[in-house]
Amino acid sequence: MGQRSAASTSPFGDPRKFDPKFKGPIGKRHCTDILCCIIFVVVILGYIALGVVAWIHGDPRKIIYPTDSYGQFCGQKGTPNENKTILMYFNILRCASPVVLINLQCPTTQLCVSKCPDRFATYLDMQANRFNNSYLEYYKQFCKPGFDKPQKSIAEVLRDEDCPSMIIPSRPFLQRCFPDFSTRNGVLTVANKTEFKDGIGQMRSATDLRAAANGINNVLDARSVGMKIFEDYASSWYWILIALFIAMVVSLLFLILLRFTAGVFFWIFIIGVIGVVGYGIWHCFWEYDSLKGVPGADLTIYDIGLQTDFRVYLQLRQTWLAFMIILCIVEVVIILMLIFLRNRIRIAIALLQEGSRAIGYIMSSLFYPIITFILIAICISYWAVTAVFMATSGEPVYKVMANTTLCKYADITCIPETFNTTNVTKLCPGAQCTFAFYGGESFYHQYILVFQLCNVFIFLWLVNFSIALGQCTLAGAFASYYWAFKKPADIPACPLFSSFGRAIRYHTGSLALGSLILALVQFIRIILEYLDHKLKASQNSFAKFLLCCLKCCFWCLEKFIKFMNRNTYIMIAIYGKNFCTSAKDAFFLLMRNVIRVAVLDKVTDFLLFLGKVFVTGSVGVLAFFFFTRKIPVLTDEAPALNYYWVPLLTVILGSYLIAHGFFSVYAMCVDTLFLCFCEDLERNNGSSSKPYYMSPNLHRILGKKEISSKKAKS
Repeated sequence: MGQRSAASTSPFGDPRKFDPKFKGPIGKRHCTDILCCIIFVVVILGYIALGVVAWIHGDPRKIIYPTDSYGQFCGQKGTPNENKTILMYFNILRCASPVVLINLQCPTTQLCVSKCPDRFATYLDMQANRFNNSYLEYYKQFCKPGFDKPQKSIAEVLRDEDCPSMIIPSRPFLQRCFPDFSTRNGVLTVANKTEFKDGIGQMRSATDLRAAANGINNVLDARSVGMKIFEDYASSWYWILIALFIAMVVSLLFLILLRFTAGVFFWIFIIGVIGVVGYGIWHCFWEYDSLKGVPGADLTIYDIGLQTDFRVYLQLRQTWLAFMIILCIVEVVIILMLIFLRNRIRIAIALLQEGSRAIGYIMSSLFYPIITFILIAICISYWAVTAVFMATSGEPVYKVMANTTLCKYADITCIPETFNTTNVTKLCPGAQCTFAFYGGESFYHQYILVFQLCNVFIFLWLVNFSIALGQCTLAGAFASYYWAFKKPADIPACPLFSSFGRAIRYHTGSLALGSLILALVQFIRIILEYLDHKLKASQNSFAKFLLCCLKCCFWCLEKFIKFMNRNTYIMIAIYGKNFCTSAKDAFFLLMRNVIRVAVLDKVTDFLLFLGKVFVTGSVGVLAFFFFTRKIPVLTDEAPALNYYWVPLLTVILGSYLIAHGFFSVYAMCVDTLFLCFCEDLERNNGSSSKPYYMSPNLHRILGKKEISSKKAKS
């Protein structure tokens, strides 16, 4: 009783009443946070409805295939463009305009054609050779549909862009006609010519064309790289799967070995750190002593002031003395921490070993991350597809595309059928009514940006819920292991499946509430990142400083919420209480064991970091030598690649994710066992009536003195 009253007088005392019949995760429990569960289900139904509406209105072909100035796809079946799969720019010289980068549209008529031009020609030349039928027919295929014999003057045809003023030898690239560039003796040419007629009486150079083509290439280069990357994946996918399987086996072996090597790894690292710091102290003393009597070495740092060359400070004895003092302090702090925290470090290592043992009894837990991965993959796929369909929703919208920035009608909506009858063509010579994007005037189209933001927010909520479900499920399974008095005989059958059923049936609302809080913070961080991107060119220093502070604060808040959510889900899995009560219990339990929390957290992070580096590094090095054909035995088996780094980075990233998936199970296991261990110490005293549920190893580390003192207090 003395122990309980002492605990209740502390700021983080435990006011809970313990159930003497408690033997692990409570089976008889009730639904928690029902209101949040209802809201969560309604949001999911609304999200599905949003996806259906986006699917009805959207058309992904609008971003896959080129679109001409009439809003029609090049190569679309059932249209006049069915056999015209390539997009041609009437006057590609206009594509050098900054408008290309602003609106992603070149301010000239764009027409679907069956093939690109293969010769130089101008409309003026066609008029001069209008009695040459072959010349006329060839040029007409690059004019607007329905153009036969010109009823307009030459000036009117060129103004309305019924026909291009010139055509240039081109090649199809990404379904678009680009000039056929080549280099001769270091000089840029187009079809072996350095100059050509632009169709309006001027001579232009190939360099002008290059600048115009670059204006489009900046938008399209990613697609070319994407095709090559796709080819690399197509030829190396099975080798990537083999490498990822190897990563899975290595991760599993590392977790099994941790049962025997956790302490060895940690103490080797600690001894190495002490040795490195000790060598640093000796080196600083040697430098300090060797500078004795050297002219100028006895000057102080204050005497020489601020210097841009850091090597100047290394010539001073005072610098090395300061380094030596700092390293001595670090060495003393490390040694004192090891002396005073030695038992807590031993407990942390024992919990790590116990975690490996628990996973050995519940092997199915290692494969649960696959379920989490599938759920997250579904969320990502649904979000991406919905975003694409929403981005391609609506009917074609046409806007005035002017050649100059002085036209007041530039970028306003227009109707192609009636555009030539308006005053815009007179006030803005050369202006065109061209396809801009897809949109509409309905409620859905007017608030498309709001729906896109909702799409992002709900995506974050669902992803966090998937992770929370996994954490709660694993916590319940490992808690069943810890609270089994005789291991493994008392471990319930199918602990992982039972825990998953409890989490879904009773605690969907609690998991949704925790996920909602985290999603709100992450959404705010995304908005802050967007504002930071917009303010990069701003000269307002205060706004930048304030934004930087907000980003830092919300980053810290996100880390804290993730940590608290993780421990809250453990308490939910064990006791079945609502989110707020479990969060309060977890917080006070952690505060009463704050030093153990800090030690365990750092020891676990270090060992799991070593594991991730080992798995990712070993598999990555093996993949590098294989894909670069540096393994003689497998040289002929390695696929031919455009970029060897494509499968290599995929293997490295995949290996890291696999290692992270396995080790996240291990980390969740250790965190669960730790909270159960803290609960065990507070509930029980090691007597026959209140025996400890901890492993014999942890029992030995606590020592007879601590156990006997707890018995006396009880």
